[in-house]
Parts: sequence; structure tokens; C-alpha cells
Amino acid sequence: MSLPTIQTVRAETTPPNRSVTTSVRGIDHIGLTVPDLEAATRFFASAFGAIVLYDALPQSTPGRGGPELEARLGVPAGTVQVAIRLLGLADGPSIELFEYRSPVQAVPATPSDYGWQHVAFYVDDIEGAARDVVAAGGITLGQPRPLPHLEAGPANRFLYCRTPWGSTLELISYPDPQPYEQHTGMRRWRPGQPWPWTD
Repeated sequence: MSLPTIQTVRAETTPPNRSVTTSVRGIDHIGLTVPDLEAATRFFASAFGAIVLYDALPQSTPGRGGPELEARLGVPAGTVQVAIRLLGLADGPSIELFEYRSPVQAVPATPSDYGWQHVAFYVDDIEGAARDVVAAGGITLGQPRPLPHLEAGPANRFLYCRTPWGSTLELISYPDPQPYEQHTGMRRWRPGQPWPWTD
């Protein structure tokens, strides 16, 4: 599969549509089901400095289950929510951790599976962040690589990793200008950058 040219990308994009009635502001949080809430909390705290904001469903309380939950979430009969916790990061959306008991649970998605398949964390020091992931019990899938094509820049790099339970995450950093910015007049989100992301 060939990548679209800058001209093609420009022709297929339009300025942000601020007239849409949904008034989308951005991603509020990312939901992540984990096998062990406390272990996952320790991983995100150690690797990314996440803090616990609150427990929406403490582990000390009875779990939630039944037909209403099954219908509302589209989960198999017999599924029980064991615990829910919201983690905060220094910049960007929160992470909502879920622990479930269910008669049917799939292994974590990999990038080739359908559906939401990874979460990317913007970092300033990609090597340091990779060391933190490993120290927290995760693994890195190789070494940091240059971002390609329309995202390229001298210091623009990325690295895929796995959490201790197998979910995929990405470390990404793009402090240098990217080629698409020169041709579109727009840029993607960066920490501390207000909307709209234009020059």
C-alpha cells in the first residue's frame, strides 16, 4: 500500500469544522480493562507518573453485574465489574482502569486486530521513558525509530511497547517541525498547545 502524497492529503482535509453540533473538545479519557487493577496502577504510576484521582467502584465493595449492566455495556451474561479507577496524567486525557470477571475474556489486542489497538504517550525523552516502561515491568519492541514520511524530523521518533499484561502502547516525540505542517498550515496536538492547532 502506498502512502498518500502531501498534495492528496491536503486535498482530502478541510479546516476544523467548528459548526458541528456535537461540540467535541477532545479525548477525555481512555478506558482500559486490566487483569489486576492494583498492578496496572503501579505500572502507570511508575512508568508515566500517573496518579489515582478516584475509585468509581472500589475493590472493597460488591461488584456490579446483572442484565442491566450486560445490556448497557454489551458484555456476556455473567460479567461482573470488580473495580473502576481513574488515573490522571500531567497532560492529556485520563486513563480509566477496569477490572472485570467474565465467562468470556479475550487476550489484549495487538496492532493487527480490529478495534482500538494502542495508546500513544507523548514524551520529551523517549529513551528515558522506555527505561521507565521496562523498570515498571513492561517491554519495549525494539529501539526508538525515526517517524516516517510526513511526520519526519531530526528528533521525531516513536517506539512501541507492551504493558506487563500485554496491551500495546506507543512512546512518541515530535519536537521538530513535520513536513505536513508546511503544506497544510495545521499541526497535531502537542502538550500545552491550544486549539486550533494552526500557525
